Amino acid sequence: MLEQNNAGLRKVPGTVLKDGLGRTVYSPPQDGHEIVRLMSDLEGFINDSGAFDADPLIKMALIHYQFESIHPFYDGNGRTGRLLNVLYLVKEGLLESPVLYLSRYIVRTKADYYRLLQSVRTQDSWEEWVLYLLTAVEEMSLQAIRTIEAIRVALQDYKHRIRATHKFYSQDLINNLFTHPYTKIEFLEKDLNVSRLTATRYLESLTASGFLRKQRIGRYNYFINSVLAHILTSEFGLLEP
Repeated sequence: MLEQNNAGLRKVPGTVLKDGLGRTVYSPPQDGHEIVRLMSDLEGFINDSGAFDADPLIKMALIHYQFESIHPFYDGNGRTGRLLNVLYLVKEGLLESPVLYLSRYIVRTKADYYRLLQSVRTQDSWEEWVLYLLTAVEEMSLQAIRTIEAIRVALQDYKHRIRATHKFYSQDLINNLFTHPYTKIEFLEKDLNVSRLTATRYLESLTASGFLRKQRIGRYNYFINSVLAHILTSEFGLLEP
């Protein structure tokens, strides 16, 4: 889905990692049959909790290392591996939804990330690698809490001010404005069960009073919740800027 193709597992040699002098420091599995075998083993490790009885956070670190070392796809291995971290924590019940944005930490500390991955391969330095990902979980969990709290405060502010200034206020309207960083006439029609004309009037009124910012892209008007967009794209947000 990430790459929008059906290439599946890699059947040709993978990317060879080189150091600054051009020397090969790591070659992922090159044989297609070997990749299938290793991915089958990893699938079992992920789904069979009895195979390795350890804290899910520890297992997440081991799974991520193994996935990136197999490098099973032609492209998108980094993004897929980072998604796998969070989806595994959801599977294990540590998260109700995949809101923990570990990618931000990994991208921000990319040099350490690659150094520690390689240290496991060359020096068996598992402890330092696991501690790195545990630190990522801790820091990004605190960041997610700050982001969620900022969204809660902004939602309450909009709720009180819109209720005080607009007769068409409803909780469904507030929910619509905070489901995504932007809304559209069609979204409001559906969520509030109103006509297109009414939805347009509501959104134009909210724009005029500063709650939304209107932006036309192509044939469509987007009504952006600038406060929510800023929270999600700021340095403590959940989304990539």
